[in-house]
Amino acid sequence: MNLSEVPKLKHINSNNFFLLAGPCAIEGEEMAMRIAENILKITDDLNIPFIFKGSFKKANRSRIDSFTGIGDEKALKILRKVSETFDVPTVTDIHENSDAERAAQYVDVLQIPAFLVRQTDLVVAAAQTGKVVNLKKGQFMSPEAMKHAVQKVKDAGNTKAWITDRGTMFGYQDMIVDFRGIPTMREFAPTVLDVTHSLQQPNQTSGVTGGRPDMIETIARAGVVNHVDGLFMETHFDPANAKSDGANMLHLDHLKPLLTNLVEIRKVVNTL
Repeated sequence: MNLSEVPKLKHINSNNFFLLAGPCAIEGEEMAMRIAENILKITDDLNIPFIFKGSFKKANRSRIDSFTGIGDEKALKILRKVSETFDVPTVTDIHENSDAERAAQYVDVLQIPAFLVRQTDLVVAAAQTGKVVNLKKGQFMSPEAMKHAVQKVKDAGNTKAWITDRGTMFGYQDMIVDFRGIPTMREFAPTVLDVTHSLQQPNQTSGVTGGRPDMIETIARAGVVNHVDGLFMETHFDPANAKSDGANMLHLDHLKPLLTNLVEIRKVVNTL
């Protein structure tokens, strides 16, 4: 894969996995800047290519009273400020065709949410911006089916597509990661493992999603051992009070020891 296609991405020759990390949603400028600065310090120390992640809006909510954002334009401007202040690339997810062109003016990577990855018009709109398109594997899709999503990006004239596995539905209220899918999807495009979303436990009764953050290191280690190109993690300095997905986010204080261990594992894997 050619990480040089991502503007501002550092440490691309380190032989490390790359990292998409940040809060689930942009809750405000101070929190975004604080989280980005902390992650950047860690990834610079460990020579990990880093892309800051933050959703400018949350369109997929279980309940109408759930937090959806601070305002689209306001959140996108914060993402741009993070990029300009810390000289890092950014990624955000889009939900409507019109989001693609608008968000592309502010971020470097456009992410297609898992529930929307089969929406052809949305995928094509993202591809036509010329940005890298990160395709989340639908929780309902097989790894093999993702080749069609990648092909849509290519048919739209864009060769810069990634796949991100965020787990597969297991029953009604749990997710599993089938690590057999990683080598399959890597045949189609660089493949990222979404560690934190794959540990969600959707709760259809209350409408508030739970999670298993205690299993983050387990899933991340397995991904690195199985040659994922990148890792995706949502992190926050106060997950318990985060406005979205707090139940499965990694506490920011735990990020450095986790990444330190994962880098050591990758060094071993690279020698095999």
